Amino acid sequence: MLLLGLTGSIATGKSTVSSLLARPPYSLPIIDADLIARQVVEPGTAGYNAIVKYFLPTTPDLLHPDATPKGPPLNRPALGRRVFGSGEERERDRKVLNRIVHPAVRREMYKQMVWAYLKGNWAVVLDVPLLFESGWERYCGTILVVGVTDPKIQMQRLQARDAHLSEEDARNRVISQGDVREKAERCLRRGPGKGVVVWNDGGREELEKEIRRVMDEVRKSSPWWWGVLLWVMPPVAAAVATVSWWRMRKVQLQWEEEKKREKAKL
Repeated sequence: MLLLGLTGSIATGKSTVSSLLARPPYSLPIIDADLIARQVVEPGTAGYNAIVKYFLPTTPDLLHPDATPKGPPLNRPALGRRVFGSGEERERDRKVLNRIVHPAVRREMYKQMVWAYLKGNWAVVLDVPLLFESGWERYCGTILVVGVTDPKIQMQRLQARDAHLSEEDARNRVISQGDVREKAERCLRRGPGKGVVVWNDGGREELEKEIRRVMDEVRKSSPWWWGVLLWVMPPVAAAVATVSWWRMRKVQLQWEEEKKREKAKL
């Protein structure tokens, strides 16, 4: 089974691409890290309790006034203002939040991947906004990056979607997820069929054409018979996954080493 990593940046259209891949003619199962991240911090969960314990003393509006039977949900805009943006304090708080949420998200993603494999799917989409940053890159046989050529497009779309965000809030959220054009470059370094990029500067029709193009490329590198073989022969699937992990880890380390050298020259 192919692990198809789907990433991009906020307001580039990644969720739209995810919905397209979930429907015919692709009909792929979607493992949505954002959705899982919401589920693991719902009232009553261990993640929710840890966030409240750390953030509530200094964030009075952390909890939403509309309570559920299990308790008041998190006020996400307030939490976002606390952790997004630049500055030592925000960076520290963002790391604390990640340490609470990420392990729980990973456990649930592993469960869903195993279930997708047992059901005989030829591929499963790992919808992870911070796929490169969180280390999921090496586990994916193929990565699809959804990008735009100008960050201003992201800010405009973000403010149109979330009217409560100021221009500064939108800019901070875009910056916090890194330059999507760099993610696209990093993705393509993986090689044909292993890294594909969808540019989403236009409308829905153009996006659908781009999806057809890149999925044809992905399908050529992972034909149906290959998926069947890996499903009926788990030891072969495990061996292939190990080799793929090693190769993609090598690509990841080479990229990171190049970036370190570039920073050292500054």
